[in-house]
Amino acid sequence: MEEFETRDNTQESKDDNIEEAVVVSDNENESEENGDSKSGKSILNDILEIFESVVISVFIVLILFTYIARPVTVDGRSMEPTLHNQDKLIMRTLFYTPKVGDIVIINNQNSHTYNISEDEVIEGDGLKKRIIKRVIALGGQEIDIDFETGVVTVDGKQLEEEYIYDLTKTNARAFEYPVKVPEGYIFVMGDNRNNSTDSRDGHVGFVKEEDVLGEAVMRFYPFDQIKLLD
Repeated sequence: MEEFETRDNTQESKDDNIEEAVVVSDNENESEENGDSKSGKSILNDILEIFESVVISVFIVLILFTYIARPVTVDGRSMEPTLHNQDKLIMRTLFYTPKVGDIVIINNQNSHTYNISEDEVIEGDGLKKRIIKRVIALGGQEIDIDFETGVVTVDGKQLEEEYIYDLTKTNARAFEYPVKVPEGYIFVMGDNRNNSTDSRDGHVGFVKEEDVLGEAVMRFYPFDQIKLLD
């Protein structure tokens, strides 16, 4: 009888151990599941953070290139030796007002010449493309060009033009000189004076300030010729 009871107690003890083992095993599984869940949430959070960073970066780049600075490409030889065909530039656009000596990008859809007898600006067809030139005179200033000597003067003062390829000898006859630039317009020329269609030509003439898209401030390609422009 005692022996039987002893065996029963032993069996009950074994059963208790089995139950405890089962409980312990269930807790371990629950812990593993919680760990997997936390790991999954952590990966998802990392992905969301990366996605958020990418969206913000793209937004900043779009704002930068739409309203502050834009890349442009030089097409042609009219700005040699300062700029060359296929040079890549950065153009600043925000709050820009043209100044004498600036290199500007112009939307040349229309030309503007001058009728002396009527004392009025005449609008005509432009080159229908964007052009890059240097600002020579602003509205209210008088520009004179001596095509014999190649000398350019603004308000009676000869310009010092170290940047030009050659002296200004080509007269495309858009104006009789000297001529006063109307308010709200500018007079522009390419640095390659004898191979440039600019304000001397009736297809360009005076340029409305509102047609100036921005100022070229930096060349970033070719990479061995990176420089700020002046």
